Amino acid sequence: MEQSDRYHYQVMRRALDEIDTAETPLTLEELARAMDMSPAHFQRVFSRWVGVSPKRYQQYLRLDHAKTMLAENFTTLATAGAVGLSGSGRLHDLFLKWEAMSPGDYAKGGAGLRIYWGWFESPFGPAIVMGTQKGICGLGFAAETGADAARDDLLGRWPKAEFVEDPMFLRPWVDIAFGLQANGAQAPLYLIGAPLQLKVWEALLAIPSGHVTTYSEIAAHVGNPKAVRAVGTAVGRNPVSWLIPCHRALRKSGALGGYHWGLPVKRALLAWESAREDAG
Repeated sequence: MEQSDRYHYQVMRRALDEIDTAETPLTLEELARAMDMSPAHFQRVFSRWVGVSPKRYQQYLRLDHAKTMLAENFTTLATAGAVGLSGSGRLHDLFLKWEAMSPGDYAKGGAGLRIYWGWFESPFGPAIVMGTQKGICGLGFAAETGADAARDDLLGRWPKAEFVEDPMFLRPWVDIAFGLQANGAQAPLYLIGAPLQLKVWEALLAIPSGHVTTYSEIAAHVGNPKAVRAVGTAVGRNPVSWLIPCHRALRKSGALGGYHWGLPVKRALLAWESAREDAG
């Protein structure tokens, strides 16, 4: 990625943070001034990265946006594969290459695994990413939880693994994951979880970008419609946030529900995807 793109990427990350933490909508002039850019230049760069104008993006952060999505962009998982996975609006279709650890290996708590990890900037704040030789196995956000809590959370998922801090090993996959590299390459996922968790995470992968579903819909899809609470727990234990889109699961009422890395991050993820979907 060119140096100018990296600079603009950091600017947009800061701009999204400014927007999300503001108590009232910010004008184009206020945002441009905070980013030390002219209004016209800021508008062009923001629209290129996010897909819509700053004013339009702020509309997606309204508290009732989730209810609107549930009413207008609800996805029935039985047909999601046919409707969404091949569509041009699918933001993460390049992440559908994935494989899962066997139940026996999962029960070993990561014993024998070498997991590389590192910190990276993302549009949604600091992100910790982990991966094996087979692919990304962990991704979390620290904007709400704090860096230490986010790191300890993911490290504790696989207590017997060997952990090696090596951001350079992960950098190519991370650049693909956050849209910094668009050359058709894949960022493979290596999912480490119990059998029910894997079924739930696979169902989440079927939800198209810019769409949402409900916990009860996921429970029905995995063959246990009464296991809504267990499904909610599995959604919350998703170790690869953003790439496995647990933020697209809502309550029937349209409420956001929980989010492991903080509700402000979930709101930002949904707003980002909705903006890009509508712009496409």
